[in-house]
Amino acid sequence: MTPNDTCPVCRTADIVCAKWTMLVIRDLAAGRTRFCELERSLAGISPRTLSLRLRALEEEGIVTRQTYPEVPPRVDYSLTEKGLALLPMINAMRDYGDQWLCDGADIEVERDLAARTAA
Repeated sequence: MTPNDTCPVCRTADIVCAKWTMLVIRDLAAGRTRFCELERSLAGISPRTLSLRLRALEEEGIVTRQTYPEVPPRVDYSLTEKGLALLPMINAMRDYGDQWLCDGADIEVERDLAARTAA
């Protein structure tokens, strides 16, 4: 066992610091539940990457996947309690970005998203 294995910050970073992961969680909190909705909202993510991120988050117990026996098949994704517990971290990142990194236009877009995430 390495020291990083016992460090809660390192263990959390191992899960959430992969590219796109925090944005997937953010968008699931905002109510986007279908693969195509997530793909549309995350401009630039490849379908393969989105699939890998969702699978990894599901394996960590952060996201749950619900399949419906319909034609065509429908799959919804949602945050688990463990996933919802990450929202304060996302909100803190949003606040930091608002204060230190964004111009006025960026802040309005993020505030709109934050309002939907908090609901």
